[in-house]
Amino acid sequence: MSEAFITATAVALPNAPVDNESIEAVLGQIGTRPSRARAIILRQNGIKSRYYAIDPASGLPTHTNASLTAEAIRSLAQKSSFALDTLRCLVTGTSLPDQIMPNHGVMVHGELGNPDCEVVSTAGICLSGLTALKYAWLAVKGKDVENAVATGSDMPSPILRAEHFSAENAARVESLTAHPGIAFEKDFLRWMLSDGAGAFLVEPCPRVGQVNLRIDWIELFSSAHRLPVCMYAGGERNPDGTLTGWARYSSKQWAEESIFAVKQDVKLLERHISESTLEDPLTALIARRSLKVKEIDWYLPHMSSNYFRIPLSAVMARLGLPIPSERWFTNLETKGNTGSASIYIMIDELRSSGRLKPGERLLCYVPESGRFSCGYMHLTVV
Repeated sequence: MSEAFITATAVALPNAPVDNESIEAVLGQIGTRPSRARAIILRQNGIKSRYYAIDPASGLPTHTNASLTAEAIRSLAQKSSFALDTLRCLVTGTSLPDQIMPNHGVMVHGELGNPDCEVVSTAGICLSGLTALKYAWLAVKGKDVENAVATGSDMPSPILRAEHFSAENAARVESLTAHPGIAFEKDFLRWMLSDGAGAFLVEPCPRVGQVNLRIDWIELFSSAHRLPVCMYAGGERNPDGTLTGWARYSSKQWAEESIFAVKQDVKLLERHISESTLEDPLTALIARRSLKVKEIDWYLPHMSSNYFRIPLSAVMARLGLPIPSERWFTNLETKGNTGSASIYIMIDELRSSGRLKPGERLLCYVPESGRFSCGYMHLTVV
């Protein structure tokens, strides 16, 4: 049976890293006082620096999502001597494209300017980067194309800027709301999310003299049939758990209720994230894929916060897969939560570190809380 390999990786991180004390200086302060949630959230999530596609001096954007993704692909081509003119398939995944239409992939293709090729975009939140990679992997593995580039990118900073919350903040003050600050489910995400893009070249044969990663399998799971929406943007969740989309609100409500802000129900997240994205799917995978601790050399979990490390470890131990902490690899502390780009940025850093040895096996875990979905990927170093 034919195989497919990640033969080259690259990332694009905009501008200089932003430390914890500088976040509000870049994103702006909402209202007349600094956020009361900031210190608590940063203490829990363990993030010390992140990247924003915003000029800290002017407050203006320095990139679009499409241009940052194209930057990662150009870096990939340069590092691997891959000619973009020979690209057969481009697959992009992102949570927040620059526009509603057209799709993110064709905008990236336009930025690149390479000749005709197949272009596909996958939607979602953190999982969209992995679903894009699965399409690229299957296209190469199935011999439908000779090569593919898959990307994961996210750029939440434009909608995290204070100016997008000023109308809601003013409306709350005007209505004499007891707590005029922005609701916690919106405010806390300003201290969690970061900008970044990653790109992988997928080819049918490993490259000589390079660290290649054979994609053994990618499995995806959704719990939407039994759980309501948890993380969302461009709508508002109703008391019964249903979602009302942006088009059903007036343009005045878009601003006054921050309809396009990214929101998350933290209580719902804590109740269901472990069971729906870890315990249930991993139980099935341990049986179906015969997963064993001794056969996993590296574990790469996408974590939105370091807060989840201990409960995540506890669940895995209970399931009979207690991967020791020294085999875990994450760069959340230095790169922040880059959403769909996170798994690309982690793999690129580990692959470039010189720590991988031939024959080693990687288990990757990507959850998303949109409506509780997750993906697992198994790689072998060649």
